[in-house]
Amino acid sequence: MADRSLEGMALPLEVRARLAELELELSEGDITQKGYEKKRSKLIGAYLPQPPRVDQALPPERRAPVTPASSSRYHRRRSSGSRDERYRSDVHTEAVQAALAKHKERKMAVPMPSKRRSLVVQTSMDAYTPPDTSSGSEDEGSVQGDSQGTPTSSQGSINMEHWISQAIHGSTTSTTSSSSTQSGGSGAAHRLADVMAQTHIENHSAPPDVTTYTSEHAVPVERPQGSTTSRTAPKYGNAELMETGDGVPVSSRVSAKIQQLVNTLKRPKRPPLREFFVDDFEELLEVQQPDPNQPKPEGAQMLAMRGEQLGVVTNWPPSLEAALQRWGTISPKAPCLTTMDTNGKPLYILTYGKLWTRSMKVAYNILHKLGTKQEPMVRPGDRVALVFPNNDPAASMVAFYGCLLAEVVPVPIEVPLTRKDAGSQQIGFLLGSCGVTVALTSDACHKGLPKSPTGEIPQFKGWPKLLWFVTESKHLSKPPRDWFPHIKDANNDTAYIEYKTCKDGSVLGVTVTRIALLTHCQALTQACGYTEAETIVNVLDFKKDVGLWHGILTSVMNMMHVISIPYSLMKVNPLSWIQKVCQYKAKVACVKSRDMHWALVAHRDQRDINLSSLRMLIVADGANPWSISSCDAFLNVFQSKGLRQEVICPCASSPEALTVAIRRPTDDSNQPPGRGVLSMHGLTYGVIRVDSEEKLSVLTVQDVGLVMPGAIMCSVKPDGIPQLCRTDEVGELCVCAVATGTSYYGLSGMTKNTFEVFPVTSSGAPVSEYPFVRTGLLGFVGPGGLVFAVGKMDGLMVVSGRRHNADDIVATALAVEPMKFVYRGRIAVFSVTVLHDERIVIVAEQRPDSTEEDSFQWMSRVLQAIDSIHQVGVYCLALVPANTLPKTPLGGIHLSETKQLFLEGSLHPCNVLMCPHTCVTNLPKPRQKQPEIGPASVMVGNLVSGKRIAQASGRDLGQIEDNDQARKFLFLSEVLQWRAQTTPDHVLYTLLNCRGTIANSLTCVQLHKRAEKIAVMLMERGHLQDGDHVALVYPPGIDLIAAFYGCLYAGCVPITVRPPHPQNIATTLPTVKMIVEVSRSACLMTTQLICKLLRSREAAAAVDVRAWPPILDTDDLPKKRPAQIYKPSNPDTLAYLDFSVSTTGMLAGVKMSHAATSAFCRSIKLQCELYPSREVAICLDPYCGLGFVLWCLCSVYSGHQSILIPPAELETNPALWLLAVSQYKVRDTFCSYSVMELCTKGLGSQTESLKARGLDLSRVRTCVVVAEERPRIALTQSFSKLFKDLGLHPRAVSTSFGCRVNLAICLQGTSGPDPTTVYVDMRALRHDRVRLVERGSPHSLPLMESGKILPGVRIIIANPETKGPLGDSHLGEIWVHSAHNASGYFTIYGDESLQSDHFNSRLSFGDTQTVWARTGYLGFLRRTELTDANGERHDALYVVGALDEAMELRGMRYHPIDIETSVIRAHKSVTECAVFTWTNLLVVVVELDGSEQEALDLVPLVTNVVLEEHYLVVGVVVVVDIGVIPINSRGEKQRMHLRDGFLADQLDPIYVAYNM
Repeated sequence: MADRSLEGMALPLEVRARLAELELELSEGDITQKGYEKKRSKLIGAYLPQPPRVDQALPPERRAPVTPASSSRYHRRRSSGSRDERYRSDVHTEAVQAALAKHKERKMAVPMPSKRRSLVVQTSMDAYTPPDTSSGSEDEGSVQGDSQGTPTSSQGSINMEHWISQAIHGSTTSTTSSSSTQSGGSGAAHRLADVMAQTHIENHSAPPDVTTYTSEHAVPVERPQGSTTSRTAPKYGNAELMETGDGVPVSSRVSAKIQQLVNTLKRPKRPPLREFFVDDFEELLEVQQPDPNQPKPEGAQMLAMRGEQLGVVTNWPPSLEAALQRWGTISPKAPCLTTMDTNGKPLYILTYGKLWTRSMKVAYNILHKLGTKQEPMVRPGDRVALVFPNNDPAASMVAFYGCLLAEVVPVPIEVPLTRKDAGSQQIGFLLGSCGVTVALTSDACHKGLPKSPTGEIPQFKGWPKLLWFVTESKHLSKPPRDWFPHIKDANNDTAYIEYKTCKDGSVLGVTVTRIALLTHCQALTQACGYTEAETIVNVLDFKKDVGLWHGILTSVMNMMHVISIPYSLMKVNPLSWIQKVCQYKAKVACVKSRDMHWALVAHRDQRDINLSSLRMLIVADGANPWSISSCDAFLNVFQSKGLRQEVICPCASSPEALTVAIRRPTDDSNQPPGRGVLSMHGLTYGVIRVDSEEKLSVLTVQDVGLVMPGAIMCSVKPDGIPQLCRTDEVGELCVCAVATGTSYYGLSGMTKNTFEVFPVTSSGAPVSEYPFVRTGLLGFVGPGGLVFAVGKMDGLMVVSGRRHNADDIVATALAVEPMKFVYRGRIAVFSVTVLHDERIVIVAEQRPDSTEEDSFQWMSRVLQAIDSIHQVGVYCLALVPANTLPKTPLGGIHLSETKQLFLEGSLHPCNVLMCPHTCVTNLPKPRQKQPEIGPASVMVGNLVSGKRIAQASGRDLGQIEDNDQARKFLFLSEVLQWRAQTTPDHVLYTLLNCRGTIANSLTCVQLHKRAEKIAVMLMERGHLQDGDHVALVYPPGIDLIAAFYGCLYAGCVPITVRPPHPQNIATTLPTVKMIVEVSRSACLMTTQLICKLLRSREAAAAVDVRAWPPILDTDDLPKKRPAQIYKPSNPDTLAYLDFSVSTTGMLAGVKMSHAATSAFCRSIKLQCELYPSREVAICLDPYCGLGFVLWCLCSVYSGHQSILIPPAELETNPALWLLAVSQYKVRDTFCSYSVMELCTKGLGSQTESLKARGLDLSRVRTCVVVAEERPRIALTQSFSKLFKDLGLHPRAVSTSFGCRVNLAICLQGTSGPDPTTVYVDMRALRHDRVRLVERGSPHSLPLMESGKILPGVRIIIANPETKGPLGDSHLGEIWVHSAHNASGYFTIYGDESLQSDHFNSRLSFGDTQTVWARTGYLGFLRRTELTDANGERHDALYVVGALDEAMELRGMRYHPIDIETSVIRAHKSVTECAVFTWTNLLVVVVELDGSEQEALDLVPLVTNVVLEEHYLVVGVVVVVDIGVIPINSRGEKQRMHLRDGFLADQLDPIYVAYNM
């Protein structure tokens, strides 16, 4: 058999003879296909030329005709119609299989997302544990061949074995998989190679096979125990111990998954990039550099291609209406249109006579029966909407011609089914801009429109007010005898407007003039060779595009008979159009690839199909990358039923240019169609290359015929100046002809800029004086004037400078096991812009019966296939349930609407896989830590540059004059005794209950007497020595205060402990137990109620109740006084211990001496000007920090009355605190963030009713939030705004700041400047720099001053590493020196040495004498323009965040709260968020307030916002229920507890997404 690729070669005769022998051996079966290949390639290896480039494609005459032998062999293969072949290109499927085989060894390296059971369809256990890396179905990814060898494909291969082994086995290190097929060789791979070795435009002698990937026989796959496989994968089921990235052994499924994830990230896919553009600061986003090796076009500049002359035939009508008049009068009985019902029976036959009379009737009624005689509603030239359902072409056709006859402009649109149809709003805008006031519709359609209760048709969203006019004959009045439509020759008036949906979802109207309409019909008639009375079957939408042009317009010009098949019939019976072709012996059929594909799937039951009558099968979407495979597969199956190859005529069209090109029907079956096998890599750079080396990524395209008669075509560069392309370059096809649209209706700007174009040559000279029309198609003109389309401008996605076509990516995704998984092949591909580049998003509908396992496996394989074939990363792959994506009227996917849903987080996917790590390659370089500059040079540098060293202090305690009697006493216990003697009946404490009435109060003497009794009890019943520790477990109230002073009177050291929560003993009691143990409490004092709780059965289940120290119940006190009250010998001895769980989850107790306690109280008294005559309202938890001091100590020291409001009471009565403040006319009040949040959320809607109840906050001078964190500026501002109407002064609200080493550093007092707010650059903060910016500038972060520095407190900002002092413009650790610093940590294990420098650090340079305490918080100081009470400039302290919580990522310092704020803004359903790091991954936990269906919507949005605003890639997104993120009593998030819970798999998350 002569060999195509050897035809042009001069082979020596003996080689040819040897080849012929080999052929014979193969056909006799003496040699295997593989052996044949091997010997053959050896023989001809030396003679093979390199594959020629595009420009030198072989002339058609040199191609060998198909020999019968080869074609008959071809037919033995039959397509198994069960799979989804719609989008298969043979090449594509093979490529995908090979690509996946390449990835074999890292197939499931990515952890599967975890889902809560309720979200999962199938509940077998294996759906939750990620599959072992070595498992997976055995035949995955290996290329399967079919049983017969394919002689046609075996030729032209260059050293096949070498390539195949590489393609299939991947790199040498990978796990090899030998795929054995029957009959030895791997047919699939041969066919692939065949495609590779062919020249650019080749002639397939027979259609390629589509059956290669049948799963009838599984391919055994060996897994040799090579170096790669010997490492056993961790077993998740029994969660063996596993080392994490930090070498910390963790035993849990989560950790195993994260480890898997970390492993996948160890292979960073970062192209080496050198240059950057400055993004305003040190963080530089990398700019994609052009690849120096990228292919560049080298051909000569193309010439504009002319189509053949449009030969005007004498009897062609002068206009379309004239044609209608002619046929309507001379052959009125001729059938014009037959419509089908859903059973495929003819429903109605419209003859030319009826069409003519009815159109006249419609024309008359439109012009004369709407409005009044004087004021007709519609005049010639006005636009009217045509709203007809897809199953009623006859009524639509009558209305369309009625409009033409009346000289009004029809705008055919889809029927709006509901008020909220996808895209219907945009259609409304089009109608509005066209000035449409009348809509023509059919009776049935009018009845089906949604109606209001009064029976009127409501105005659809975005639509103008319309008059609905029914065009059925029976509703119309007959035109008078003398009325006749005015039939003119075709002119430049607008004939009709065709709508077009753009990429962004907006709808434009393309105007087509009457002359263009007529010329287009003539051109189609000439190109397709239409003759009178031919029958044509039309499956396409008759309202627009190819369906309208052939089935409504050109057909009337030629008096043809159209058989119209509605979409509803195709859904029921996909073969209906083929049956109609047979039944009516139709000459022409107009279909889309989809229709051919559906017919393939259903064709098995049909015996008597005969397609020999077809002379032309017009494939309307010939420009799609998958149309070629549909055509090939269709021909393959139906060739035996009389279908001839030359009948298939793909065409390319666009709303702007109408028909761009169409393949002509020929009678010459020896002239096979053109094919191009192009390198996908080349195409991404817009360059046409015959594929040579990279065998996987090719795009096979078919020509869409020649340029239309009477048109000129060229291709121009898609962006920039519209320069003509070179011959080997892909550009946008442009057409210059009479038969095109003329403009976008009403949009002259867009028409001038994007519709029309004047192409120029490389020298800048215009090609023609007439404008060309942009078709919106990307392509090139190949040899012989054949036009090739390789994609659409709308589907173009430019990722890192390379162009990818959405359709190509859809085709690749569908070639991965399509039928098995994607529901009806419904896939949407679009790009979203994240971090200055486009990112590819794929959304697919999954079949209803697919399992989690299937989905995840399919997703990971799609990613691999796209990575191999297109060399581009997919940013997000989402699966949604079947039938949930927004549809276009004809059932396709509404792309822009889908994108909109994705971006606003309402797509509700059931599976999501994000791969930001692989495809975001333009992140800033990780910051390299510079070798530390010594502290001395930092200081000198600051001095030289005129920057101040950051230090500040509160007022000096020594210089403040005050006649304070309490100063005489060193100890609080003495102050209390003194007050009990001097002012015994002065009320110190008032406790309110939830109704706001006084539950209890204490005067000085009552407190003193009660404390005495408690002291006696401790000594007598508890047998305690002085210095023993006592745990006080009380609810917030008076008992706690009395017990505290009782301990002081007895010489014991009190520790206040929050009592366990009765409803939640299991989690709260262990903390109580821990504090009691760690504090070495010798005894525990509490109330009778809690005493019972501690010994209850529930308690016994949570802790060992026998290990409690002695419990004393203070409800039953002895009636006597102690012999004497203990007086400490030394002010530096311990007064009390303050235990608190820090936000990082550490339980830390600090020691407060008597001296520090008194100094603390004095400092607060001076700052807040507290005197016995004052009243202060306190709504705080009294267990630690400033809350405890204000609740228990300050009143005794300063003598003021404290109104105590337990925060827990606010849960039943949110207004309690504010009502108390108003009722007692309080000027100073203290609360926590959780209280403020409760008021903001709980009272937001009640301000009016509160005002009516007389709530008045105008007397409040200071409202201080007690906190140990950065001020929550958003919360304080919304609180101020909300209660401004109730008299709250906006400047009254401020915050305090304290920490473990010093319980209060700052506190806004009564005098002094208001707290200031600054805006800093968030990116600078990551580098520990402080740069002030204007409000509202990008990346700005508002920070509020944390109150004024307390008297006697000095602050300096130091570098936490070098301990050197820092300048104003640096972020550093806040160090504090003060008389009320705590004197050290109290820990049981004696590891004080670790923390010792927290309490006594010295600067490494400068003032090295002062002893400072390190707060562990980062912040900075700013000297403001304001003045302090003493006339000095005011120094403001800004707290940024805890050093322990700051996350070191990419060499920069991030504060969790900043990332959390961004995430909470990302979607309305995110109520709370917490972030932490694990190994080097950022984990984001979000609380979802909404249905679990929304959980997966959050994953892409969270990933996007963190990338955009923080330049970080999120590693894991965990979606949990409300209340899962633990929050302490101060309202601070316990991120480390959360982290521990996550790693121990205790969060019961709704969904966990591991971003690859």
